[in-house]
Amino acid sequence: MKSLISSRLASTVLVSVAAFSSQTSYAATEQAAKSALDTVVVTANRTAVTVNDSVSTVKVIDREAIEKSQARSVEDLLRGNAGMHFTNNGGQGKATSLFLRGTNSDHVVVLVDGVKIGSATLGSVAFQDLPIEQIERIEVVRGARSSLYGSDAIGGVIQIFTRKGGKGARPFASATIGSQDTFDGSAGLSGSNGALFYNLSASGRHTTGFDSCEAEANLTGACFNDEPDKDGYEAFSGNARLGYSFNNGSELTVLAMETNGDNEFDGNFQNSSETRQRVFGLTSDLVLGNHYLLKVQAGRSSDESENFIDEAFASEFDTLRDTVSLQNDISLGKHVLLTFGGDYQRDEVDSSTDYEVKQRENFGGFLQTQIDVGEVDLELSGRHDDNDVYGSNTTFGMGVGYSVSDSLRFVASHGTAYKAPTFNQLYFPFFGSPDLTPEESRTTELGVRASNQNQHWAVTLFRTEIDELIVYDADIFAANNLDKAVIEGLELELAHRFNKNWQALVDMTFMSPLDDSDNANKGNYLPRRPQRTAKLDLDYSDKGWSIGATLNVAGSRYDNIANTRKLSAYRTVDLRVEKELNPEWTIQAKIENLSDTDYQTASFYNQQERSVFFTVRYQPQ
Repeated sequence: MKSLISSRLASTVLVSVAAFSSQTSYAATEQAAKSALDTVVVTANRTAVTVNDSVSTVKVIDREAIEKSQARSVEDLLRGNAGMHFTNNGGQGKATSLFLRGTNSDHVVVLVDGVKIGSATLGSVAFQDLPIEQIERIEVVRGARSSLYGSDAIGGVIQIFTRKGGKGARPFASATIGSQDTFDGSAGLSGSNGALFYNLSASGRHTTGFDSCEAEANLTGACFNDEPDKDGYEAFSGNARLGYSFNNGSELTVLAMETNGDNEFDGNFQNSSETRQRVFGLTSDLVLGNHYLLKVQAGRSSDESENFIDEAFASEFDTLRDTVSLQNDISLGKHVLLTFGGDYQRDEVDSSTDYEVKQRENFGGFLQTQIDVGEVDLELSGRHDDNDVYGSNTTFGMGVGYSVSDSLRFVASHGTAYKAPTFNQLYFPFFGSPDLTPEESRTTELGVRASNQNQHWAVTLFRTEIDELIVYDADIFAANNLDKAVIEGLELELAHRFNKNWQALVDMTFMSPLDDSDNANKGNYLPRRPQRTAKLDLDYSDKGWSIGATLNVAGSRYDNIANTRKLSAYRTVDLRVEKELNPEWTIQAKIENLSDTDYQTASFYNQQERSVFFTVRYQPQ
């Protein structure tokens, strides 16, 4: 195991290769393939560790991969990756949910530069409002991580890192035009001046969209209203990140990010909204000697929405989340790293809807030991949380990794996790139930990973059992605890470079997400989780040109717990081309949904038809 301090310094390096298994990159070379598993990640263990040394299943997507993919949203970027399935309520800017390894859409912790974000009422994150042009890197950790992160981490943890300045001052800009009267633009400046580093950026998007929801003749369906009009979306985002690196490796960073959105949709209770997402964070990494790192972080995130029906006020939901974290990393010799600390979280609701309880606090303490004994790595972690509303919960995790050689590694892990009921689930009028108990889970996974000069592959088996799963119960017309759900799955990942020009990336997930409770729905599939998903990327590059295609496949699934409303399987194909005019200017073009497939990820909500987009990028080397 690397020493604590050298690991921390390594974590500040933004590696330009996205590792497989882990990690994949659109721009892999033979040298990159060789070093891919040496990519440093910090989310899986709350400490710096390479992808290869991590017992967890981790995927990293860097800035280069984001730009090569020509993804226009976080959903576009992550859709189809192993274990990841999104639902969307009708296009850009519409409500977007992630089902990570078949768990609920609120079973994932999402961080922005270490600050936990999300709505305290819904329990989920507005992925549709996250500005992709201001993202430097995304780390996705699949599997139970409550033993380090507390509530919500049943399916995993996603951390989004915003852009960070490198050497010198580097401006960047991009502009995209396309179908549905789309215009996206971004501009920024990042760099450093001595020990000071900075990033200032802004981005905006506009689209007239399409009819987001189709109701049947009797006005049944998700939107309960037949409004055959275009549902547009506009958003403006700003980001500022400022930091200072001290001579001894200590670092101080300040973050501020805000997105304001204006969204149109269909509905008879509300059909437009004005939203605001804010994130503020202050992080101090203090190197106190050769074997001790103290990390202190304070953050505030807010999720605000004001909703209208035909421009008349309908409702308002504002949630505020304050977090404070204290973490100690102590290196006990060359082979043992001890991590311990505490987290504080306070959630508050301010709404036009009357909630019985409008705020709550949570205190959590955690302890982790990482041990390196030659070819074997061991991880042990535990955490205790105490909440002033629903009580206390204790979770643990353990994992082992065994490296047969430099290129072949076996991993195994087991962990428990839990999810606290949201404010809506507890107190929303005619829906919530204050008697709900937290969801609890157990996840076991086995995996093997291999890497050589031109290829990476990984196979992961997992089983998650969730007790007291919270669902909408039609029998009582309210939220209720489901006795048990069982999710078993197999994830396959492959990155292969055929020669210096051709590269293929494959992600496949086979899953059985079942209701295992003792009721009429026993043996039914959990809603909106396909049993099979696959993503294939094929890219060719030569002499400044890059041509690629992406195939996304999702199997059939059901839209309700009773399995009476079926959603058909679908396949979509995207084509993209890129030309590097010179080291500063690049032009791109993309056709999305080439075959004009008509499909839905949630009943009655339409998805984008065939569309074309053109992008110009400016970024000096």
